[in-house]
Amino acid sequence: MSENIYGNLKGLQPSHIKQLQQLSEQRQPSDRPIAPEFAQKLAAISTEIHQPVCSYINRRGQVVRVGVGTPQQTQIPPQELPQQGAGHLSGIRCVATQLKGEAPDAAALMAMARQRLDALVVLIPNSNGTQRRDDSPTGYVKEAYLAHLVPDLDTPCLVSPPLSLDDLTEQDFDDLVEGWEREFQEAGFETSQLQPIETEGDRVLLVGLMTENLTAQRFQDGLDELVRLVESAGAEVVETVQQKRSHPHPQTVVGQGKVEEIAVLAHQLGANLIVFDRDISPSQARNLESQIGIEVVDRTQVILDIFAQRAQSQAGKLQVELAQLEYMLPRLRGRGQAMSRLGAGIGTRGPGETKLETERRVIQRRIAQLQESVNQLQAHRARLRQQRQQQEVPSIALVGYTNAGKSTLLNVLTHAEVYTADRLFATLDPTTRKIVITDPQTQERRSVLLTDTVGFIHELPPPLMDAFRATLEEVTEADALLHVVDLSHPAWQSHIRSVMDVLEEMPALPGKAMIAFNKMDRVDSETLALAQQEYPEAVFISATQSLGLDTLRQRLVQFMDDGVLSPTLVEQ
Repeated sequence: MSENIYGNLKGLQPSHIKQLQQLSEQRQPSDRPIAPEFAQKLAAISTEIHQPVCSYINRRGQVVRVGVGTPQQTQIPPQELPQQGAGHLSGIRCVATQLKGEAPDAAALMAMARQRLDALVVLIPNSNGTQRRDDSPTGYVKEAYLAHLVPDLDTPCLVSPPLSLDDLTEQDFDDLVEGWEREFQEAGFETSQLQPIETEGDRVLLVGLMTENLTAQRFQDGLDELVRLVESAGAEVVETVQQKRSHPHPQTVVGQGKVEEIAVLAHQLGANLIVFDRDISPSQARNLESQIGIEVVDRTQVILDIFAQRAQSQAGKLQVELAQLEYMLPRLRGRGQAMSRLGAGIGTRGPGETKLETERRVIQRRIAQLQESVNQLQAHRARLRQQRQQQEVPSIALVGYTNAGKSTLLNVLTHAEVYTADRLFATLDPTTRKIVITDPQTQERRSVLLTDTVGFIHELPPPLMDAFRATLEEVTEADALLHVVDLSHPAWQSHIRSVMDVLEEMPALPGKAMIAFNKMDRVDSETLALAQQEYPEAVFISATQSLGLDTLRQRLVQFMDDGVLSPTLVEQ
């Protein structure tokens, strides 16, 4: 296969590949937009395979790329475009077939602007897909359009009226390009101004799908949370697109019309990443990327990316790597060279270079090694817990939704120095510290171990549940749980249910738990009264303002006196 054949080649017969290769080897006239014979062949193969085809031609008439797909799906990567040099345009023109519609659509025009193309030639094949029988020289081509860039931010592209193939091929392309370049020069206008602003980080377009099993509030809470997840990963959300369907589309999650809307909007806004608010299958991701021309990831991959950034300890790093590889394994098919890239954006951070991403056998072997390491980590932590239990020091595990304030509370109560930040999943590694409490009645000093655990989230991805089993065992082995809830969050009730759902999946949970509503200083009286009514046994605190902490300590003493925790005298 020729090296400059790109796009969606799945399902094409060898004869089709050969025809595309022959197209890529044909030289075009430099002073004409395209040769008539080449246009006919391009339209013919496009109608035969029922897909649009694009050819990219430089000013010397060389075909540098042939792609199966639309202009936005087959566009040349920025690093492969010719340097701008003295001219404003890239020196490349695109000749594309368009099977549906008439004039070039907005997505195709945006792709032209992003690549600074000299021109976009759109060929409209005959609707019956065959050569006309009236011996018309039009042949397979019904009509054509010629589009080019202009120095105007409001209307950056001009599209010609429909042209016959003869009218198109008779135009002096050298004169046209020279005139277009002169317009930019005289206007003092850079073609880069026509393109979306490029930033160092990811510019993300969120896509939310509301299905019949979701309430409007739950759907909106999920979208709001996804925005915070993306921002926690270091990316910028530029827009959110929503659709309501009874169930996800099996091939593209959202409907075909919405896919086209996403493609246009993403290119208009300069988004370089599409993030869905739900898990999507590998085939759905491939279909979407093929049609949109931009990388597509799901909610789980965003969370995995955050974990890859946050992991500090060796144990945390190996657990993150295990989760990423288990997620990646079924998604290898069809990714090709893209899987070998490493970068600084969502979906590119991870276990490192080498051939892990492209060699299934190597990944499976690495997963087995990591699972063995996690088993050893479990055994090590089990020995540490056994030592603590032999000292008869009761333990309480701090659990809760991510960013509820568990690490801040641990720092305040035990003077620990655990990293804290107002973002999701700020800390991953469990930290255990001793707290000494004085019984206000007996003045007896007692010690308790507090363990900070990884934060939970709605529908915690299964790869993380499996990979972090060594960390989550700190919860199952504790004598009691202290469930920390961010009362200032609008969805605090949903957060409680999500945490309980995760806990119910764990074996042998402690029989005693207490709820501590945190950030009480940030809520109104109505919210506070509602929480007090629904959870009369809860404790209300503010870790940052040190409010209610004495009450919390007294309740911990009551835990001991109730026989849930064995009291331990502190050595004088």
